[in-house]
Amino acid sequence: MSDHEGNPWKTLATRAIYDNPWINVREDQIIRPDGKPGIYGVVHFKNHAVGVLPVDDDGSIWMVGQHRYPLDMYSWEIPEGGGPPGEDPLETARRELVEETGLVAAEYERISISHLSNSVSDELATVFRATGLTHGPSEPEGTERIEVRRVPWPEAWRMVRSGQITDSMTVIALFHEAIRRGQKWD
Repeated sequence: MSDHEGNPWKTLATRAIYDNPWINVREDQIIRPDGKPGIYGVVHFKNHAVGVLPVDDDGSIWMVGQHRYPLDMYSWEIPEGGGPPGEDPLETARRELVEETGLVAAEYERISISHLSNSVSDELATVFRATGLTHGPSEPEGTERIEVRRVPWPEAWRMVRSGQITDSMTVIALFHEAIRRGQKWD
């Protein structure tokens, strides 16, 4: 049997540690792949993470900047948000794009599905590329104080390559865009 077949972990017991409207945290008593007992903490995300890469006709990228509480730092990102269970990720993408930027897109293309931190969480993310943009008023939520900025592609590419952009969905989106454009690393 190869390493990718079957589950080498055995769960003996599970207990809830914490629960709120967005996440719950559990601790599992387990038998590890080496046969020894252990514990595993898992963060379950109740919403599906969705990001949108808005691309203007001239190739510029629209980004949002905001202070991220868990990191205690300012972050430049693509518009992102969470969709409740059962909501089509495309609907979440449309809503988040308008809420955070005021932009409405004529076209959406799904460019990525990924697990954002699969060693400790089950968070699933879908990223869309949005084009055919028209402008309107933004509608940020009360938890958001967002700066919206149109960034020329060369600057966005420099920001991700230099480590100025660290948000995982944004990095994923910009690397997909770089491949599409045949972008060189240098």
